[in-house]
Amino acid sequence: MNRIRIIVIYIIISAFGFSVILLSSCRRKPLEGMIVFTQVSGKLQHINLAAQGAAGQSIQARIATLNTDKPGSQPDVLTEGFYSARSPEISCDGEMMLFTAQQKEGDNWQIWEMNLSNSKLTRVTSIPENCFDPAYLPDGRVIFSKQTGKDNLNSGLTLFRCNPDGSDLKQITYNPYCYSSATVLNDGRVLALCRQPDSANGEDVFMVLRPDGTKNELFYSGTQGTRPVTLGWETMTGTIIFIETARDRTDGGDIISISYNRPLHSHHNLSSEIEGNFISVFPLKSGKYLVSYRKSESDRYGLYEFDPENKVLSKSVYSSNEFDIADIVAVEKHERAKKLPSEVDMGVKTGLLLCQNANLHDINESISAKLAGVNKIRIIGKDSALGEIDVEKDGSFYLKVIADTPFQIQTVDDKGNVVGDPCGWIYLRPNERRGCVGCHEDHELVPENKVPLAVKMAPVNVPVHISNVLEKKVSLE
Repeated sequence: MNRIRIIVIYIIISAFGFSVILLSSCRRKPLEGMIVFTQVSGKLQHINLAAQGAAGQSIQARIATLNTDKPGSQPDVLTEGFYSARSPEISCDGEMMLFTAQQKEGDNWQIWEMNLSNSKLTRVTSIPENCFDPAYLPDGRVIFSKQTGKDNLNSGLTLFRCNPDGSDLKQITYNPYCYSSATVLNDGRVLALCRQPDSANGEDVFMVLRPDGTKNELFYSGTQGTRPVTLGWETMTGTIIFIETARDRTDGGDIISISYNRPLHSHHNLSSEIEGNFISVFPLKSGKYLVSYRKSESDRYGLYEFDPENKVLSKSVYSSNEFDIADIVAVEKHERAKKLPSEVDMGVKTGLLLCQNANLHDINESISAKLAGVNKIRIIGKDSALGEIDVEKDGSFYLKVIADTPFQIQTVDDKGNVVGDPCGWIYLRPNERRGCVGCHEDHELVPENKVPLAVKMAPVNVPVHISNVLEKKVSLE
């Protein structure tokens, strides 16, 4: 009798366990192959939603997912509990999603994370400022743009990083530029859209930097009269794709491809022959792209598949009369990007910058002749001049600059005349070592294989009035 009871109990327990597993598997959403995107209601006022939101313009949006394995299926909304949500970013294992959202109308935008298997939510940031465009870093931390100014269409979006629970919040960019739309390249560097308000017409470019903020440099600038306006995604074939538009437009543009190896000299317009506009593009493992496209201004932006080889829209995936489709990503597992080592040492108060030859240039001929006579450089801070320094006979100079202090370099000839425009804003992280080929050179130029004269001597302190910097201490003397 006891044996029968044991058998019955075993059968009941087994059946109960099987039913739990069955129910759990039924509740689990299919992950691989899903498409996630932002649905924007009302009028889409700006192709870069971070710029629109940071400027205080209302965005009524939600994040939805679509299962393309079922023809005719409708999107499932993932962010029902939020007034507005956008900018989905999928983890490399395809399990988690970062996004930025407002819980209630008028709230600041904050970063959230969702488990795609069970829709469990975790709040990443809880800070007074607006936060936009999150992305996963290779070490598991999160990078995002944080509001640091009022007029964020021109300035005031700075890159920060933190742990997934919001702890260990750190600023990583220090120049007066507006950073948004960050993605992580396979080599571990961060590619971010950057507005440079001090340049003509507030130029938009792609900057690339390490996750600790070091080696921040130009990656790509638009062709004549154009500017990049969306995330830049790395494809399986070693290209970077994004949307580019005319400088005076904000409502859509063309699909652009550039080479990872030569981004400044490989511009390729993939959609120039297609009537209409694009506002989002995402590369699939299949080699095709998912795009958000509309043929005319009277249409809503819909979800399409794009064939980059033949440069055609290969099929319509989903469209709606109520929403524009933006911020497209696919739930596909991919290799984690490389984890780069960091040279930042917060105990060190300076960084080092070596220029091989200030006379080296890649600009128009009228300025080229004048640059041959450069014998000084002028260091310009945000609020005041930081000093004037002689260059060596070979044009080299070597600087020791107070860390995280933005500055520009201006070349001066032997008569004291300023030659050309100052360079873009530079900053050095604590303990960072940087080098450049020249002051106006081609950004893809390889340095000459020689030892500059300046490096044979001690670096010049910047600001120049500081006679000595006590490293590993806060105070200066």
